[in-house]
Amino acid sequence: MMGYTSYYAITHQQELINNSYNGRQELLVQQNTRGTIYAAGGQILAETQTDEDEKEHRVYPYENLFAHAVGYASNGKFGIEALANYYLINSNAKLADKVASDVAGVKYPGDSVVTTLDVGLQEVAFQSLGIYKGAVIVSEPATGKILAMVSKPDYDPNKIDEIWQELIEDKDSTVLLNRATQGLYPPGSTFKIVTALEYIRENPDTYDQYTYQCNGRFTSGQDTINCYHGSVHGAEDFTKSFAKSCNASFANIGMQLDRSHFNDTLNGLLFNQELPVSFAYNKSKLTISDMTSDADIMQAAIGQGKTQITPLHLNMITSAIANQGMLMKPYMVDYVKNKEGSIIKQFNPDAYKRLLSQEEAAALTDLMKEVVESGTGTKLSGLTYTAAGKTGSAEYSSVKTESHAWFTGFAPAESPEVCVTIIIEGAGSGGDYAVPIAKRIFDEYFGE
Repeated sequence: MMGYTSYYAITHQQELINNSYNGRQELLVQQNTRGTIYAAGGQILAETQTDEDEKEHRVYPYENLFAHAVGYASNGKFGIEALANYYLINSNAKLADKVASDVAGVKYPGDSVVTTLDVGLQEVAFQSLGIYKGAVIVSEPATGKILAMVSKPDYDPNKIDEIWQELIEDKDSTVLLNRATQGLYPPGSTFKIVTALEYIRENPDTYDQYTYQCNGRFTSGQDTINCYHGSVHGAEDFTKSFAKSCNASFANIGMQLDRSHFNDTLNGLLFNQELPVSFAYNKSKLTISDMTSDADIMQAAIGQGKTQITPLHLNMITSAIANQGMLMKPYMVDYVKNKEGSIIKQFNPDAYKRLLSQEEAAALTDLMKEVVESGTGTKLSGLTYTAAGKTGSAEYSSVKTESHAWFTGFAPAESPEVCVTIIIEGAGSGGDYAVPIAKRIFDEYFGE
């Protein structure tokens, strides 16, 4: 038992120190000045300043801009402040610096963390969301680095102590919720990526021979699925059904799927599963079985009904497609450094597992390219870079005209470098509202 306890203490050192019941954390806080959080470009995102009365204050120079990504360090901790707390309250300063601090009667300088966050991309995403509620997450498919993470409504972490009581007493407030990682939404037509993957898996040699005649609706028994705003798409193949985001065609596809096999695919894509991330999130939800009704499978096939997903999870699935089927673990801390700038710990890209085969990823990429070239994402066509993606207009109430606007995709299509996922609550069409935001983010990334 003693041996196991010692082993556990060594291998779970961060968890033990971060535990609020561990007095060691308070000793470190009293001994070391909380370290600085930097953006990837070196900009300060959070730092500790001392006033004339020697009282420490946590300062966030960008105010609301990084509210949910960086978080806060009082009234509990959230965001990177929580994720990197162990490093920020420790000090690996040189002995000479510690002696100098002792002589001066001040705390030791805490270690700092350099994040993967890009200020330029964050600013574009934040400004583009404007007054809408919603979320944006930007990542690097080949590494898992999170380059930007925005959630609205937001708050100023500099004022967290002032507004805390008001926020926690307001039971309807969702200001503190990080919609990018914790917000659960119907994915709408972005889920057709998953439905298409299942159809490809069940029909690997014939899926490209699929045909359908769309008259604007699909009916099975007493249940009818309508195309968005009553659109009639006419004669379609598999690619056009996806590019035009034809609900009727995908309801038809959904009715043809093996429901047990579909559920296996959902589990393989991490629905109802733990995600390989170290920050706060919610699980996406959808279960399909042989007992699933025709009405429910039709709704599920178009990302409605009981389907719920977080922007983070959708971004991870999209990134895996962009990375030839391999999912990299998302992360936001690049490295930890001491006062002198020496790297204490480096966080490297880490492959989680293959979500889909290279052939399946290539097939989905082709479908997503067609969305941009001739479908609902044409506002991303004809640019100096190529893009691939999927739009979504997800109904969330009994009022059929109300929908969340979605986009998820990557660029360049032929050799992806950046992946973007966007949801704008209640905005309407993904092609009209989310795609232009994606274009601004891609433009910023590629220096357009």
